[in-house]
Amino acid sequence: MGKIKCVLFDCDGVLVDSETLGIGVLVSMVREYGYTLELEPAVDLMRGLSFKACCSLVELAVGQTLPLDFEPRFRERSFEEFKLNMRPVPGVVPFVESLQQPLGVASSGPVSKIRLNLGLVGLLPRFEGNIFSCFEIQSWKPEPDIYLHAAKSMGFAVDECIVIEDSKPGVMAAVAGGFKTYGLAHPKTACDLQDAGAELFDGFDTLKLTLQPYL
Repeated sequence: MGKIKCVLFDCDGVLVDSETLGIGVLVSMVREYGYTLELEPAVDLMRGLSFKACCSLVELAVGQTLPLDFEPRFRERSFEEFKLNMRPVPGVVPFVESLQQPLGVASSGPVSKIRLNLGLVGLLPRFEGNIFSCFEIQSWKPEPDIYLHAAKSMGFAVDECIVIEDSKPGVMAAVAGGFKTYGLAHPKTACDLQDAGAELFDGFDTLKLTLQPYL
């Protein structure tokens, strides 16, 4: 690998510790429709999936379609939860601050969610102008389009970028796009991320050491 010219991040689970918060709100809301999966297995099941894919899992499990106003109600409640309890992923703020390369974020969430969460943890200025949402291109991970769109929009070739992910669909998207991909691994996700093609790391201090020769 040559010198890294651009670093592309997933948002949820990589920059902000939001997945458990958001899935917790979703699980709470769908209990009234008969979906009784507890939070921890729900996080394991839904990590890295788009909101639409999560809702499809719920609808399949309960045998009914969620109402049309479910998503706006979920966005409102989840944003309230984020404002109260959002935290950066441990170690990511000093890691981001240490990078001199242009940075981009490519997420399955809507732009409003990305901007809110990055703002809550003080990272928004570092990504301003380079925020890319699957909603904007109507293509979701594990399709590679969001990462290809981000790299092209920022003016970089695939081999000039790296991607930092934490979910199997995200790693699959980046690898399918031809990107060198690093996976923030937890005990329950490490095998899946590695099988999908990521080089694993267990914390941002470790990643910084790994990348140092290429920065």
